[in-house]
Amino acid sequence: MKITKVEVFQLHTDVRPDWRPIGCRIYTDEGIFGDGEGAMAFDMGAPGVYGMLKDLAGMIIGMDPLENEVIWEKLYRGSFWGLNGGPVIFSAISAIDIALWDIRGKFFNVPVYTLLGGKKHDNLRCYASQLQFGWGEVRTPARTPEDYAHWAKVAVGEGYDAVKYDFLTYDETSGFFNDDERRGILGKRILHIYEKRLAAVREAVGPDVDILIEHHANTDAESVIQLAKISEKYDVFCFEEPATPYPQSHKYVRSQINIPIAAGERIYSRWGYAPYFIDNSIQMIQPDVGNCGGLTEAKKICDMAYAFDVGVQCHACGSPLSNVVALHLEAVIPNFVIHEHHAVNLTPYNKAYCEYDYQPVNGKYKIPELPGLGNSFTREAIDHALYRSVIE
Repeated sequence: MKITKVEVFQLHTDVRPDWRPIGCRIYTDEGIFGDGEGAMAFDMGAPGVYGMLKDLAGMIIGMDPLENEVIWEKLYRGSFWGLNGGPVIFSAISAIDIALWDIRGKFFNVPVYTLLGGKKHDNLRCYASQLQFGWGEVRTPARTPEDYAHWAKVAVGEGYDAVKYDFLTYDETSGFFNDDERRGILGKRILHIYEKRLAAVREAVGPDVDILIEHHANTDAESVIQLAKISEKYDVFCFEEPATPYPQSHKYVRSQINIPIAAGERIYSRWGYAPYFIDNSIQMIQPDVGNCGGLTEAKKICDMAYAFDVGVQCHACGSPLSNVVALHLEAVIPNFVIHEHHAVNLTPYNKAYCEYDYQPVNGKYKIPELPGLGNSFTREAIDHALYRSVIE
């Protein structure tokens, strides 16, 4: 079997101009195709992944799609920028690698999790993620403590037993907190806003629901330590991205707080993760399969984490394809902790990109059982992409 062509596309939606999933479809001479996604759908950078994907796609024409390790090494070492690369090139490598695993599963007529080693977990526990945006089909910014309590109750009412917020995304009136307000030694005003919101959520959900706190690395080492001292009173599950993704900063923060640190959506490849394992500065890694190097690399990262007693929760904030990729990996690994069900997965514009809309039931996810990934981009979404190229 040989790769004959690669279709690369940048999807879009009129609802959110900053939401631009990047995908590829790899075709073979046996009529089997596979879909992959480079996970830089939000904010800036998507066009860079689209361009890099077009460049890398030319390197794999004529190769055997079942030889994923051979292709991965070629992309990593043969592209020059792969070595010590960042999000753009690793997102492009990831998209290709994910599509190859989709082909592999279809070729052997089994779900991808079978090829990764077999399903150890089913009914994956998941949390309702980013509730500061609301929890429903439309974004509804949470500003008052009552808003935060409300959305927590909505999610728990749907069966979730864990929720995640960034409590310092939106200010109290009409905008966002800026960097200067979230970094450095924080004043009493910010600390009081933070605690009122967190306390409202804890009171709303009771003692048996886990609260995960997101910081998007908008805080720094000093500010997050202040926030952690407050948070310890409310039995917080973990702190996500407390500071700039830098091993020494995380090591310092971890030495000062009694809450586990979660991070990884902006750490790329096993070489990027290794320092955090060595100094035990992350207790739950969050690799995004769509930007850390694909399933081939993500499995290696998770296996490394297991050797250091580090748990795994894949970051998943892309199209529905990204979500199922994470499910397949998490189903297999022994150090799985919890799955992220992002608020964007509830929106009609995001659901429309793919053939299937898998959703958790009572806060638990079943693993797709169709051959390959069990999901694919719709032909309509590809044909109406903002940009589309075919490399042969």
